[in-house]
Amino acid sequence: MEPLKQHKGLVYPLNRANIDTDQIIPKQFLKRIERQGFGQFLFYNWRFNEDGALRDDFSLNDLKYKDASIMVAGENFGCGSSREHAPWAIQDYGFKVVIASSFADIFYNNCFKNGILPIQLSQTETKEIIEKAEQQSLSLFVDLKSQVVQDDEGFSATFDIQPYQKEMLLNGWDEISVTLTYEDKIDQFEKA
Repeated sequence: MEPLKQHKGLVYPLNRANIDTDQIIPKQFLKRIERQGFGQFLFYNWRFNEDGALRDDFSLNDLKYKDASIMVAGENFGCGSSREHAPWAIQDYGFKVVIASSFADIFYNNCFKNGILPIQLSQTETKEIIEKAEQQSLSLFVDLKSQVVQDDEGFSATFDIQPYQKEMLLNGWDEISVTLTYEDKIDQFEKA
């Protein structure tokens, strides 16, 4: 994984609550065994008609969000089943940060394991970001080290993150990488 220390990106506002993992990546696309290639199926049932054509009435299909790398949504994001494919699809589509007023626990932890920064802000703060991003092109600056989210118009919010998860993202580590930091001790144990 790549380290994530700071990120500035265009915001995609998804003004919905209780988005479950089956909406993020429908079950028919879970047959792939590699982590890549899921982005094309992100929010599939919302983005496409039955004939496979893009829907005009779903905001992610709007060209103004084409290069968005920060998604902001309502409460209880990632609820439903524990499928790790959901963060794979989000990341493969190009999102590095997901901001919501609350997350389902398993989805939240799966984000860290896959190099996505999930940020929980208050409902008031997420609503403010969503409203701004719906009205105009909005970029946010996220500083993981300082645990701050800011825009160029004076908005600023702090967020909490567990030290272990923060260190993993700052260093671009997954759980195997963390284990390998103890490689010398593992070698000593094997020799003994």
